Amino acid sequence: MDPFAHHIAACNNLPSPAGYLPFRIGEDQVGWLEPDAAKALTFLPNRVHFGPEGVSLAAGIRGSAARTGALAEIARTLARAGFGRIRGEEFDVRATPEGPVLGTVDRGVLPALGIISQGVHVNGLVRRADGLHLWVGWRAKDKAVAPGQMDNIVAGGIPAGLTPERCLVKEAEEEASLPAELAAKARPVGRVSYIMRTEEGMRRDLLHLYDLEIPEGIEPRPNDDEVERFELWPIGRVLEAVRDTESVKFNVNLVLIDLFLREGLLPDPDGALRAGLDQLA
Repeated sequence: MDPFAHHIAACNNLPSPAGYLPFRIGEDQVGWLEPDAAKALTFLPNRVHFGPEGVSLAAGIRGSAARTGALAEIARTLARAGFGRIRGEEFDVRATPEGPVLGTVDRGVLPALGIISQGVHVNGLVRRADGLHLWVGWRAKDKAVAPGQMDNIVAGGIPAGLTPERCLVKEAEEEASLPAELAAKARPVGRVSYIMRTEEGMRRDLLHLYDLEIPEGIEPRPNDDEVERFELWPIGRVLEAVRDTESVKFNVNLVLIDLFLREGLLPDPDGALRAGLDQLA
């Protein structure tokens, strides 16, 4: 298999939701539950209803605040049963990426519930006479996900109530010590998404992509314990890392493939790579 297509396939290793149970809030399907995870919720009869069409919040739970309270109880129950963990960070719950917010739930159980998670990823670009360069980060070796692997200069999930742009500015300062006035100049360039089966459940992730031109003389610096260091690489070296190694965080491969395609660095004559980058379209 083409090495770039390999990375896309690795992030989309669930060909169909067969075997999963739909999870609904009212008339809206917001997620998918594995049967064992659904079984853990049978102890919440006042919160969860089981029917021929799957699992749903009880019909009497109306309004965002009430739904959020019920989802918090569901999250704790799932975590106690070993399906995800409580991380203390609320994410918006939507039926579609652009749909209205129906409530919030702890980030740590989004895969267990198969609920869409949204995040931002920023390409830190430096254009020089000898070609395009890219700032890359190296994740801390004690990270729970992809420890020690290559990442974007700025990346993070979008907490409840934040827009992608506000999240970007926040993460730029927290992760890379980039001033807000510079981060605000990041240019939206599209999105990638994937549907991935993991030990936690079904990841349905949508990443909002931005390009940020970093002026010469400005260097990102780690500002928390999530990033070990930043390095400035020629784009060809980045492409080789994606093509030839497994050193790049799984979803960052997709972000970089999108960049390679936009910069004309990667041929895609039949459009297969581009088509594979957005599974929630």
